[in-house]
Amino acid sequence: MENVRNFCIIAHIDHGKSTLADRLIQRCGGVEDREFRDQILDSMDIERERGITIKSNTVSLSYTAKDGETYKLNLIDTPGHVDFSHEVRRSLMSCEGALLIVDASQGVEAQTVANLYLALEYDLEIIPVINKIDLPSADVERVQEEIDADLGLDPFEAIPCSAKAGIGIDDVLEAIVHKLPAPKGDPEAPLQALIFDADYDPYRGVVLLVRIKEGVLRTGTAGRLMHTAKDYDIEEVGLLQLKRVKQKELRAGDVGYVIAGIKAVREINIGDTLTEVDRPAPEPLPGYKEAKPVVFASIYPLSTSDYGDLGKALDKLVLNDAALTFEKDSSAALGFGYRCGFLGLLHLDVVQERLKREYDLALLLSAPSVRYELVLKNGEALTVDNPSLLPDPGNIETAEEPYIKASVMIPERYVGAIMELCRERRGENTTFSYLAVGRVELTSELPLAEVLFDFYDRLKSVTQGYGSFDYEVLNYRLTDLVKVDILVNGEPVDALAQLVHREKARQRGLHYCERLADTIPRQQYRIAIQGAIGGNIIARSTINAFRKDVTAKCYGGDITRKRKLLEKQKEGKKRMKMVGNIEIPQSAFIAVLKTDKAS
Repeated sequence: MENVRNFCIIAHIDHGKSTLADRLIQRCGGVEDREFRDQILDSMDIERERGITIKSNTVSLSYTAKDGETYKLNLIDTPGHVDFSHEVRRSLMSCEGALLIVDASQGVEAQTVANLYLALEYDLEIIPVINKIDLPSADVERVQEEIDADLGLDPFEAIPCSAKAGIGIDDVLEAIVHKLPAPKGDPEAPLQALIFDADYDPYRGVVLLVRIKEGVLRTGTAGRLMHTAKDYDIEEVGLLQLKRVKQKELRAGDVGYVIAGIKAVREINIGDTLTEVDRPAPEPLPGYKEAKPVVFASIYPLSTSDYGDLGKALDKLVLNDAALTFEKDSSAALGFGYRCGFLGLLHLDVVQERLKREYDLALLLSAPSVRYELVLKNGEALTVDNPSLLPDPGNIETAEEPYIKASVMIPERYVGAIMELCRERRGENTTFSYLAVGRVELTSELPLAEVLFDFYDRLKSVTQGYGSFDYEVLNYRLTDLVKVDILVNGEPVDALAQLVHREKARQRGLHYCERLADTIPRQQYRIAIQGAIGGNIIARSTINAFRKDVTAKCYGGDITRKRKLLEKQKEGKKRMKMVGNIEIPQSAFIAVLKTDKAS
């Protein structure tokens, strides 16, 4: 155990975590040069296309240090985006130390600070690494000042390196070996293995990723999951070295995989403790927190025959993404589907994309919403995240919405633009503090619903890409909540209904009406698209009808002949409108979620 090191790489998005992991794997000979590709730990196509890490991935490496000792390094690469902080939290529970990467040109950003606090919460040893020192805009001295002022770490301990150019990689490996502690644990104690992740293999069933805290896990023994109290035979254990490498046993301090013939996905809880049936541990491992979804949206299959397949796909996806929640839902317009909970809009986008690619499903999404807490006049308390479940407004005594504490790090010149953006979004208690020369941290308490749609895009736009954003959920506060219904040809479309603050109702209703008018095809008669609160119409757009020139054949004679033909056409269109059924295309449901016509 003295020669084992369990560590993860944490950083703000796009500071070079995956590139540094690539260099560490290459330097330790974890992959043949002919098999190497960039972002080797990012296994999903969507990760490689977008250049972001979505799933934390594990790899065991062997490294011979300068002192001649050979060490086993268990590396866990983590995501950087705020929406995947739950993945980071689970990875940190399996480690004793962390490499905290800071970009030499960008400096300390919002998610850098958030991930540092997460690592300190689990009492990890931190090694700061200044990456991208080969860039022309790199300013190592300024970044060292920020590491000292913003993070409270020793700036002279920070290791300068360039993962892309391969500079300083040996220094990073030596620091991992000599500065990070070895894992603690007693191989003779009863088995305690933390399940920190899982995957689904169509041939072998559920593959558990575990960190052995105490004891030894051997093939052929009987294992028990402590939260569900279910027993399984351990078929195979091993290490993850880009591929699964079979071993006879995993000892205290090891990170590896377990196959136990688990076929039912719902039998697994990520964060559960695996122990032996013959000699069980006295209690499960502490510290695991369930993810609390903050954004809710309904997902419907385009074809009703895909409803069963969608349920199975979500079951398997939840195993691989413990932050996703779902329950059955239905809509008059779109049929049966599932109401899903996500950690943010990027999380929603990634889940939708994965369902399309990995399970070949064509899907429709409703508008995202947050969870509101209501107290009715009879004293009953309700939580509502679906507009169709909102009770009669006359019965609601109070409504509360979730607030977040947003932390925005920006260059000093953008303070005015960001303060205006926070004011637009009903921000409260906006304060700012100077971190280092020319850099400001602005904090504001904002309703989560105001951040959902395009806050991050607007932030990047007004700060020309230099702003970074992180948030934590605070509490619930009173709000003036209304339900905006969208009527197409006088008929409400329940999948487009939305819950908004009364001040923003007209603006949001108009946005929806304009988008729908752009995407719904024209008919033989005029179509009115309206936004309404109860019986009050607050916004309207009209799709004009196709017109046939019925008077073209009249080349002379009395005006009454033309009028008679026009009246006849008018009656026909009126009759057509009464029996007409508007088909709303899939693109219309997607268009209303976009912020401007250009996107």
